[in-house]
Amino acid sequence: MSCSPVPRSKHSFRRAHARRFPSEAGCNDRDATRERRPRRGGAGSRRVGSLGVLLCLLLVWTGCGDSTEGAGRGRPPTPVVVGKPFERAFADRIEALGTARANESVVITARATETVAEVHFEDGQHVEAGTTLVTLRSREERAQLAEARARLEDAKVRYRRVADLARSGTESQSRYDEVRTALEAAEAQVAEIEARLSDLRIRAPFSGVLGLREVSPGTLVQPGDRITTLDDIDLIKLEFSVPETVLSILRPGLAVETRSAAYPDRRFEGRVTAIDSRVDPETRAVRGRAEIDNADHALRPGMLLTLVLEANPGRGLALAEEALIPIGSSQFVVVLGEDDAPQRVEVRIGRRVPGFVEILSGLEPDSRVVVDGASLIPPGGMVRVLREQAPPGA
Repeated sequence: MSCSPVPRSKHSFRRAHARRFPSEAGCNDRDATRERRPRRGGAGSRRVGSLGVLLCLLLVWTGCGDSTEGAGRGRPPTPVVVGKPFERAFADRIEALGTARANESVVITARATETVAEVHFEDGQHVEAGTTLVTLRSREERAQLAEARARLEDAKVRYRRVADLARSGTESQSRYDEVRTALEAAEAQVAEIEARLSDLRIRAPFSGVLGLREVSPGTLVQPGDRITTLDDIDLIKLEFSVPETVLSILRPGLAVETRSAAYPDRRFEGRVTAIDSRVDPETRAVRGRAEIDNADHALRPGMLLTLVLEANPGRGLALAEEALIPIGSSQFVVVLGEDDAPQRVEVRIGRRVPGFVEILSGLEPDSRVVVDGASLIPPGGMVRVLREQAPPGA
């Protein structure tokens, strides 16, 4: 009986092979698994893709159908206030800062080295021109003046005697010239001493208000030492600077309205009196000067003032500034048409005054314009008029 080998099955062979070569068997198993998986992108995936495309088309169609006009549909009307353009005065307006200066101003100083004998004024006192403010000691100068005047009288007597003799021919011309020269010298000496005495008496050069005194009796002063200040503030000179771009409308005679932080509820009025002949090459500004009446001395030199200049006055169509809707470099307003349907209209504006702007084109006097709430109106939306605003002063 012969024993022939039993043939192995295919699966037995694979198991044996897997035990012998485990890595290769794993690869074969993965390949078999990959072969058993269904392929992607078949009929099912194509159906899902078609549904996605249809959904996108539906959304696009719905968005296109929601036009700008219909964007505001379904929303409640926007409450607004409506007004009409009205006629009012306008002018080219210049605003600037200025510094108050006294009409005349000087620092009172000593002109000689001497001791203060008397002080004749009080702090802040108003004085007239020529009023003596301070007297310096002058005993030596007074003695010299008395001596010089005596010599002058003697020179006058000799001159008259010699002049009479010279006219009669009994005195020479040279003698006459000599006594005349002596007389002139005596007169000059008296004038010199009187000038020195005048320097020892310090007076107010013009009418005005004195500042704080800085000397007392007994103080030794020298030429240039400060005694006090004197300002004429019945009239204030306001110095200001404005850009060179307003030179075309800036001219003497323009009315000026000024304000001070010290008097917030008060206005001071004046006029431009002068414009500088030069423009500052660094700041590109030009200096000007205005005069303001200050009879009650409310303004003081050195105060900072705000000023407003107005030129080229005229009348124009005005609208509340809040009605403007700026878009880029253009200005728009919302006008109500029939059935209060809002419509955005472009306008051209001109000069401005506080709270209002001049309308040069784009509106008619009877246009109904949204002056409050215009920016809240959605595209295609409707409005609900809360009230009709009357023109100022109506």
